[in-house]
Amino acid sequence: MDGIAAIRGYIDRIVNGDEQCRGMKVLLLDNATTHIVSCVYSQTEILQNEVYLVSRLEDVERKNSNQPTTSHLKAVCFMRPTDANIGLIIRELAKPRFAEYHLFFSGIVTSGQIRMLAEQDVSEKIKRVQELYGDFIPINEDLLSLQSGDTLAMTVAAGTSWAPKYAHLYDRNLQGLQGMLLALKRQPSAIRYAGHSPCAEELAKDLHDTIVQDDIFHFRKSRRGGLHVLVLDRRDDPVTPLLSQWTYQAMVHELLGLNNHRVVLKGAPNIPPDLEEVVLSSTQDQFFCDNRHKNFGELGEEIQRLLQDYQKQTAQHNTSNLNSIEDMQAFMEKFPELRSRSHNVSKHVAIMGELARLVEVCSLMDVSQFEQELACADDQNAHWRELMQKLQSDAVKIPDKLRLGLLFALRYELSGNIHMLQSAMDKAGVPPDMVELVNVMLRYAGHKSRGPGLYGEHHNLMKKMTKSFITSVQGVQNVYAQHIPLLMDTIQSVIRGKLPTSTHPLVPGSADVAMQPEAAIPEEILVFVVGGVTYEEGTKVSEFNQAQANQGGRFRVILGGSTVHNSTSFLEELKRTSL
Repeated sequence: MDGIAAIRGYIDRIVNGDEQCRGMKVLLLDNATTHIVSCVYSQTEILQNEVYLVSRLEDVERKNSNQPTTSHLKAVCFMRPTDANIGLIIRELAKPRFAEYHLFFSGIVTSGQIRMLAEQDVSEKIKRVQELYGDFIPINEDLLSLQSGDTLAMTVAAGTSWAPKYAHLYDRNLQGLQGMLLALKRQPSAIRYAGHSPCAEELAKDLHDTIVQDDIFHFRKSRRGGLHVLVLDRRDDPVTPLLSQWTYQAMVHELLGLNNHRVVLKGAPNIPPDLEEVVLSSTQDQFFCDNRHKNFGELGEEIQRLLQDYQKQTAQHNTSNLNSIEDMQAFMEKFPELRSRSHNVSKHVAIMGELARLVEVCSLMDVSQFEQELACADDQNAHWRELMQKLQSDAVKIPDKLRLGLLFALRYELSGNIHMLQSAMDKAGVPPDMVELVNVMLRYAGHKSRGPGLYGEHHNLMKKMTKSFITSVQGVQNVYAQHIPLLMDTIQSVIRGKLPTSTHPLVPGSADVAMQPEAAIPEEILVFVVGGVTYEEGTKVSEFNQAQANQGGRFRVILGGSTVHNSTSFLEELKRTSL
């Protein structure tokens, strides 16, 4: 149950897994698999496996269309099984430039696609066709994404006449969910879904139908509870994507943007050219891996410790102490490591500095404290007075005023005066299209559209139970991390066997009828959120898994989603729902 390990195992087999792929070769990838490979392998690691060149399928065709000579190299292709990719391979086979082709697909290949390849391979250049099922982006060990955008509109359109417009997105989500199960080598012992969501229901039932019809899903089942698949809908919890974040990975994504493990710092004050774009990957940066879920206060202490360790190490290798040839040789052997560590230290110091600057410039501590109160407490009069103060404050930026207005509207949809709220936002300088998002949000995830539990008593009880796990920021109780996503309440209900079938039905036929009542509680849960997940939810799942491991618990959760949202991407997709 480790997404990174599953994908890395596949890439190992592709680049250096057996005799057929040994020797110098070219690795050809499509757009999706380029991102998949980059999550688990660095460019240096790829080249160390006798890979002469890494290129995109479409780039090879475009650049080399006028080069008829056939290379002595092997071409190892890793791609999604789309008709467009099959077309690229067929055109390549018409004028082959490589000695042989090894085709690896990240999902299930249809018999029709196999037949097309066989018919066009007149020179018999294809030596192998294999399915590997790595059809998702492993962001963390327990956080998986499909990087599939506009899925909020897809979920809204499900069950309506608009649904065919988003059929390609639905197929991508179904294939990605299938790929997660196949990569983890799990056959679910039960499949459940958010009962109010037509999209979640359709996805869960289509997944079950595929498992029943295709033998490749028939892995050996656990004798205990096995794996449960839980398909949820983003509209159940519209609050979590709107909140400011205070853990490293989530904070970078919210304030700077974290796309394909890359952070763009260009334009930020005092950033040198070599740090204008940096990589934050848990597989390539041990410091980031160890501290990605640390809060802002803890992160500052860890970066200070990192800097002190680096200073001690460089002091030991001071060039003024090079008194012999042996000293010089030892220094040169250490020099690449020192240079790499220097860049790593500079990178984290630069990111931390920019995060701190944005927190101060945007008054985020003050804003975030009020966000948490809106998300966790019910005090309409006090919240209205404070909201008016925030809207009238020049220190609060326009996007933050919008998020505060949306959080207020979601909590007090039935008792608050939404028209008065929108009027106040308009007077505060919030643009009309942003003010209209209040209505769009309530149509998307208001009390009539979302499932139960967002502000319910059960969820409040869950928050009280988990208060003891709240960490601290700068030595005081963390008022910035009071909110517990609804997802965690749902997971706790599952492992206690208390998740009602009235709200989260079971797909008929997906559970073993012979299963004993005590085995109905799963050991493993794969949660897939159609419409997208957040890094806050990813952090909470990671903390849950770590607590289980520390206490010798038997439960483990993997969280997957259509994409990973911050507040900006969530609201941009919301605009495009046509609600």
